[in-house]
Amino acid sequence: MDTRETVTHPVKPGPAVTRRLIRKETCGDLPMLVCLAVLVLVLTALCAWAPALAGRQEDRALRQRVDAAQAQAPLISLSTTPEIFNTSPPTVDMATLLAAGRTLTQPLSGAAARHLSFAGGGSYDYDPASLLSPRPPGPASASTQLTVSYLPSARTHLRYVSGRAPADHTPLVTAPQIGLSQATAQALGVRTGSRLKLEFAKTPGAQTAAPHAELVVSGVYRTSATTDGFWTGRETLDQPSRYPAERSTGTVLAVRGLVGRDAADLLAGAGVGGPRVTWQLRADLSGAALDRARALTGPLSHYNADLSAALCQGSDWVTGDISCQVGGQSTQSLLVTDSLTPLLTTFTAQDRQARALATYAVDALAAVTLATVAVAVRLLLRRRQPHLRLQRARGASTARLVLLRCAVAWPVVLLAALLGWATGRALAPTGTSGSPQPLPAALVTAVVLLTVPLMTWLAVREPRRPGRLRRTRRGTAVGRRVVLELTVLLATAAGVLALRSQGPDGILGAVPVLVALAVVLILLRVYPLVLRLVLRQTRRGRGVVGFVGAARAAHDAPATGLALFVLVLTLGTAVFGGLVQRTVDDGLTTGAAWTTGADASATVAGIVTPAGSVEGGGGAATPTEIRTALQHLRTLDLAGQTDGAAIPQVAVITVDPRQLAAIAPKSPLAAALRSGLTTPPGTRTSASTPLPSFLSPGLRASERTGGFTTTIVTQGQPPVNLTLEPVGALTTAELRDPLLGPITAQIPAGTPMLITTAAADHLLPQQASGSTVLLLKGSGPTALRAAAAKALGPLAQIRVRSETLRTLRADGLTQGLGTIYTTGSILAALSGLLALALELTLTSHERGRTTSFLRTLGLGGKEAGAIHFLQLLPLAVASAVGGTLLGLLEPRLLAGTLDLRQFTGGPAQPALHTDYSLTLALVAGVTALILAAAATETVLARRRRLGAVLRLT
Repeated sequence: MDTRETVTHPVKPGPAVTRRLIRKETCGDLPMLVCLAVLVLVLTALCAWAPALAGRQEDRALRQRVDAAQAQAPLISLSTTPEIFNTSPPTVDMATLLAAGRTLTQPLSGAAARHLSFAGGGSYDYDPASLLSPRPPGPASASTQLTVSYLPSARTHLRYVSGRAPADHTPLVTAPQIGLSQATAQALGVRTGSRLKLEFAKTPGAQTAAPHAELVVSGVYRTSATTDGFWTGRETLDQPSRYPAERSTGTVLAVRGLVGRDAADLLAGAGVGGPRVTWQLRADLSGAALDRARALTGPLSHYNADLSAALCQGSDWVTGDISCQVGGQSTQSLLVTDSLTPLLTTFTAQDRQARALATYAVDALAAVTLATVAVAVRLLLRRRQPHLRLQRARGASTARLVLLRCAVAWPVVLLAALLGWATGRALAPTGTSGSPQPLPAALVTAVVLLTVPLMTWLAVREPRRPGRLRRTRRGTAVGRRVVLELTVLLATAAGVLALRSQGPDGILGAVPVLVALAVVLILLRVYPLVLRLVLRQTRRGRGVVGFVGAARAAHDAPATGLALFVLVLTLGTAVFGGLVQRTVDDGLTTGAAWTTGADASATVAGIVTPAGSVEGGGGAATPTEIRTALQHLRTLDLAGQTDGAAIPQVAVITVDPRQLAAIAPKSPLAAALRSGLTTPPGTRTSASTPLPSFLSPGLRASERTGGFTTTIVTQGQPPVNLTLEPVGALTTAELRDPLLGPITAQIPAGTPMLITTAAADHLLPQQASGSTVLLLKGSGPTALRAAAAKALGPLAQIRVRSETLRTLRADGLTQGLGTIYTTGSILAALSGLLALALELTLTSHERGRTTSFLRTLGLGGKEAGAIHFLQLLPLAVASAVGGTLLGLLEPRLLAGTLDLRQFTGGPAQPALHTDYSLTLALVAGVTALILAAAATETVLARRRRLGAVLRLT
């Protein structure tokens, strides 16, 4: 009989056993795997969908700005002057030259030519010509200058009340035709059929005497009011202007008229030099507007050089300038005026700030979701903890257990990532400047994939074997915690300083997450101390419920760090987003008020007296009345009374304080002006009376004591010396008063400013370079527009506050920022709720054991529910306090980087306004969630039978 001992070796499981084990564990882990899959699916779908949606909002915002700018003036224009003296006699074929402008986009490289289209058929303007006859009636002028223009786009903005529009094809042996406005015809003393004899400037090198030409007035027109800003910069087509003569005394009467297309051909035959021909190009930014604009800026930067290389060769014998060929016509060099590139540069800065603000919400959402992933993996491992211990006891290595968990989780995560990416691509809008971002999606997936093996290794790794003398585990843990906390706090401080000094970028956008982590670490230090104080008080009480609840909460406090981080970051992000949106919304209201000054405003060039009187004026108003306040802006040269120092180019504003107080009773500016500038009724201001004035801080600094003097020279009258007596300096609040918004928009930044009474208007010059602003208070945009147009005429630029506010709120960047914060806050809240539910599930076993043990000792159901509530209440309070503190602290820490003025307009950075209603709602929501969790655990505890209770104990 063989008595040798038989040695049994462990049998390694085969592939079939491993596959069965993987399938079995997958089925057991299905709920947690579904949570992981949902989180990964949402994150990868957002990486594919959100950038395209943000790109669509950016495209919309850029199109809004470009359309608004192109309604005022062309963003891109080409201009040149035809050379008419290269032939004998001098000739020009203006119809061919204007039509040839459409070929000028051919030198543009790439697809840029497809994104530019010609607006209209081109226009031309002559240099001002001297009117020889007839002589204008009224006050004598040193000279009368008439500018002849061909502007076909003006035909839809005017109506002929006498005669007809100038013909584009003038009959043979007839004079060129010209159309004049009613005001111009009255100023010149002409009518339909009158003839104008003009003297044009001679062309040096080609002429020895100035050429003369005769034009016949074909019709008189009246301009019509528009909302597209067409008349901005073209006011002389309707109203004549006067300005001081340069080389003689007196004034110059400047007028402008419209001619037909072939007027240049006839004037060239009379020896008049060629006009300045202009073609306007319109940018087509439909679809991916931002990409198209960026594709245009490169070719536009060298467009002028490309045109010269393609069309220009040799030089003009008359001017010596380079000679070009456009449509077979010799011209001077072509000039490209590009206003699209500066507009895009400004928009890029605004878009960069919007992206920086959006980065805060995106990073916070990513942090909350990844923290939820960590909680889900912890719960997954806690559910498998008995199996892991059993497999470890059977000899399974750490690597095998880690690989087994990865084999279960990784396929689910990868499948969810692919499905989320496909879903996001399918839902993402197409044809935008934004595109799906695969790199962030891959990074998120990789982080989730690595979280599973890392946390599994931490859970199943073998404990260290006792060796040489080490510090106790408690001392080691305390040291590690201190190092970790100091590292986080130092990194947070460095990140905040870097963010405040250099502004946000892709990396520094995560600083708010670090701030949230620092707040949580501070709470975790303070949280147990507070609970110990509460525990000390409850220990002295008579009941056991409060003591047990506080003791359990204090015991579980260190383990709630992840849940606390999720709740604090979620609440902080929502509060921060509500603060940004509330600040922007309030800032938009302020910006609209600053732009319009009152319920509406009308602005027109020159010093204009309103036609008639608008109903209501500045007195008492009935519900249907419209109150008005008139402001005039002039530019004067002042001199200090004390030292005689000259202060040139001072903006002088005349106002009636009573009118301002009537339309804005609560205005600090109106109150100050009314107390300092108001004169007794019936008092007439004379040149010998010092004019009370308020000064801007810059003007007051240039002349700290004494007043100012200025000399007014009016044609045909002796000079008048005026004294301006300061009665006060404007404060910052008064300078930012909305009543000054429309008038200061006409003043260059840094210009010294002075405000005086409107009673001095008759003493001050009627400057054509000045401005007139009419502020209106009333109801109804239609009534306000009608009153403004009636008072200042059809050329007035009218803005209504309600319409301006609607336009500001519809801005693509503003709406996109609100959408990102709303969506991010909702998704972060849902992810936070899931993390909290998982965390409560993870710790419910310990709470259940405590209440079950106490129930065996006779604890009632109500008392058990109170213990559940008291165990969870500190977490709710800590998260509410931390989240609110974070949401209110972050904007103050990052104040230097939150430039919200570009979204709101207005004179200054809008003040931060916390949305307290949203904050209270969020705190109440977290508290209600904790109460619901406590109630659920209480109900489940009551349904357990005695055997289940004994097993838990």
